[in-house]
Amino acid sequence: MNLLLLPGLLCDAAAWAPVASRLGEVAECRIADYGDADSLEAMARRVLAHAPARFAIAGHSMGARVAMEVHRLAPQCVTRLALIDTGYQALPAGAAGEQERTRRMTLVALARTQGMRATGREWMRPMVHPARLADAALVEAILAMVERRTPEQFAGQIRALIGRADLTEALQRVRVPTLVACGRDDAWSPVAQHETIAALVPASRLVVFDNCGHMAPMERPETVAQALADWLQMPAAGRERPCAASMGR
Repeated sequence: MNLLLLPGLLCDAAAWAPVASRLGEVAECRIADYGDADSLEAMARRVLAHAPARFAIAGHSMGARVAMEVHRLAPQCVTRLALIDTGYQALPAGAAGEQERTRRMTLVALARTQGMRATGREWMRPMVHPARLADAALVEAILAMVERRTPEQFAGQIRALIGRADLTEALQRVRVPTLVACGRDDAWSPVAQHETIAALVPASRLVVFDNCGHMAPMERPETVAQALADWLQMPAAGRERPCAASMGR
């Protein structure tokens, strides 16, 4: 089975590599690259330009929003959908939206004045489980990944996220087997948010990764890979009510 893996904000193939290496027996994995695209639609069109005729697709964080855009543009090509550590709402109106915009643009300014590694240190802190901030190998892998991006690419991805659409109706139209998953300790995209997403998708399964923050594919690649392997074997027909499961270490 062809499986497209879509990275999140500031991420590249390294974010999915530990998962992809564990799925070789069940899927042919391809990890997408968005280049300099600065909208979710442009990212999705770039993914489709390099995609096979039919495929399962899994997105992490911003990549899950890109996966939904791929589904919107070419639903006939998507056989399965996985949305991991993500959101579904547009930028909030009023003060909440302005606060988010300010936080994001402050990081872009930091990237331009102090470089991507400094940005990575600031950006990463709420993204991983607090206990993993002492994991030197994980921290360095994330910082090295961020450092491979440029301030201009970062700014483009931030513009894409600020301009994001509300996905409520799009999620309700999904009819393929869908995995909705997140880290139990994801402070950026909490479990309750994923419970709502799963309730919106008719044929979905909700999985929560224990002892895990927002960067699930890098923090817990074994459990993420197992969840994806199970998802690839979900029945393809019928309308299923969302069900929940918890996955430990």
